[in-house]
Parts: sequence; structure tokens; C-alpha cells
Amino acid sequence: MVDTRTFSKANILVVGDVMLDRYWFGDVERISPEAPVPVLLVGNRDERLGGAANVAINASSLGAQLCLMGVVGNDEPGQTVETMLQQAGVQSRLLHDPQFPTIVKLRVIARQQQLVRIDFEERPSAEHLSTKMELFEQEYAKHDVVVFSDYGKGALEHVAAMIALCKQAGKTTLVDPKGDDYAKYAGASVLTPNRSEFKQVMGSWKTEAELHEKAQTLRTRLNLGALLLTRSEEGMTLFNNDGAFHVPAQAREVFDVSGAGDTVIATLACAIGSGMSLPDSVALANKAGGVVVGKLGTAVILPHELN
Repeated sequence: MVDTRTFSKANILVVGDVMLDRYWFGDVERISPEAPVPVLLVGNRDERLGGAANVAINASSLGAQLCLMGVVGNDEPGQTVETMLQQAGVQSRLLHDPQFPTIVKLRVIARQQQLVRIDFEERPSAEHLSTKMELFEQEYAKHDVVVFSDYGKGALEHVAAMIALCKQAGKTTLVDPKGDDYAKYAGASVLTPNRSEFKQVMGSWKTEAELHEKAQTLRTRLNLGALLLTRSEEGMTLFNNDGAFHVPAQAREVFDVSGAGDTVIATLACAIGSGMSLPDSVALANKAGGVVVGKLGTAVILPHELN
């Protein structure tokens, strides 16, 4: 039994790519006469916070003290993001870039199956990213744990400098990485790549021994406190100075993996921030990931679901 009330001790800053996830639900009953594509009659619509914002509301839902930093546009989706954060009780330090449209992912779904995803995105301006770095320098010292949620959309242009500041101040830093350049994450407390992301950087492996060697090599090369490899149906493996600690996957039907990594790193941050050991925090994050993949779309973990 986990006493999630202790998560109120966790004081977390989430920094990264803020998004709005939109869902259009409907029925398909015919094929278009214009082209061989299904015609969807939209019935219901839904909006959820995505990216770094999803990390923030997951941690907030578990009871942590939260602040979110990111960039949105001066547009309707940006205002929707701010309103949803306020409703969720999440403090935010969002920059509004008039030249940058808020990142939106639109998913069209019929009979619980995703037909298409449409992305609206551009990179933030260099000017606003510099301003964001200045805001970060003012904010990070107020928090014990800093989570960097990198979706490769440009908001973490200065992540290497941010991690260096946090390390110098003795802050715990958790990074959900993106891309094939992990050098910018050097010095982080915990790096949390998934299986395909790790393979992109370190290549494939045939045995557990080979995987362990690659993981520890990367950890040493980047001077990481720990590397947490999320392995889908194989669970999670934590690599640190003590060796490897493996947690099997929860026996649960996988419905939708969207946002599961956000839930995992949010739960990990709450657990570490409340004083739990790293192995216990990993086990709890694994359980949270097992719950959220049973939900449709980006979803929030609730405290009672961890028990």
C-alpha cells in the first residue's frame, strides 16, 4: 500500500514542450465518393493536455506541488491550455510567442480506433527561448525535482545549461529524452528513454548481458546518476552504480500507449520528491504506466489507482 499523501512533499518543476491534444470521435458508415477514404461523422470532441503539460497534471493529480514552464502561442489553443492548467490547479510560467502557434495534436477516432493524427507545430523563436532560459534561472532554485519533458519541438533548446545549473545547486533532474543526441542530457540524475529511443542511440542487442553493457556504457559516458529503460511488455530496468534492477510489466491489457511515458516520469518525480528510494520509485512508476495504458489517449493517473 502506497501512502500518496506523502507526495505533497514533492516540489516539482516541469519544463518542456507544451501541447494540446484534441480528439474527434465519430462513426464511419461509408466511403467518400471523392477518394477511397472513410467519411467520419463527428459526434463528440475532447481536449486534453499533452507533452510537458500532461506530465504536470499527472504529478499534480498525485498531490505534488507543481510549476510548469513552456511556450505557447497567442492563440485559442494556448488559452485553452492555460485554462485547463488553472482548472487542474497547476501553477504555470508559460511564455506566449505571437510567432509560434501552440502545438496541437488532433486525433480522429472511430469505434475506439485512431484513423489519423494531424499535427500543428512550429519551433519557438530564439528570442522567446532566451527569455525562457532567464525565467528558468529565476525559478529552478524553488524546486527540489526538475523534470525535462523533451518532445523535440524546440522548447528545450538550452537543456544542457539548465541541467548544469540544477546539478550545481544539488537538484534532482529527470529527463524524458528525444532524438539521437543524448550529450545535451549529460549530468542528469535519471534519464528515461524507451526501448526504441535507446536503440536509436546505442544500437540493437541480442542478449541481456549486451543490453546491460550498452546501458552502463551510456550512463558512464554521460555521467548520469541512473538510466531507467522502459521496455513496454518487458517492464522497466534501472541501471545505476549498484548494477541493474528490473521490474516486470504489470499484467494488464494495453489499450493506448499515448502519454504513458509522461505518467511514468511524473510518478517517478513524485515518489523521489517525497523521499522514496529510487528502486521503490521505479516500481511505483511501472505500476502507474501499467494503469494508464489501459485508458484511451493521454490520461491522468489517480492516487487510488496506485493501490
